Amino acid sequence: MAKQCKVTGKKRNVANHVSHSNRKVKRVQNPNLQQKRFFVPELGRDVTLLVSTRTIKTISKKGLVATLRKQGRLKDVLGSLG
Repeated sequence: MAKQCKVTGKKRNVANHVSHSNRKVKRVQNPNLQQKRFFVPELGRDVTLLVSTRTIKTISKKGLVATLRKQGRLKDVLGSLG
């Protein structure tokens, strides 16, 4: 399973862990992804997506279809479901 948000495309970030002596070691910052089920009134059914928690908040406020349309991923996500 890819560690990437299906709606926004947010994925892991590579950064440096900096010690007190200013030594730098590569580390990975993963997004907070959750598997969440959303109801889509246009399709009349539930859709399960892997999304970040920030995206869950946006979808709760604006709706799934409106959020996907703004991100330009409407056909990518809902088109593959049938």
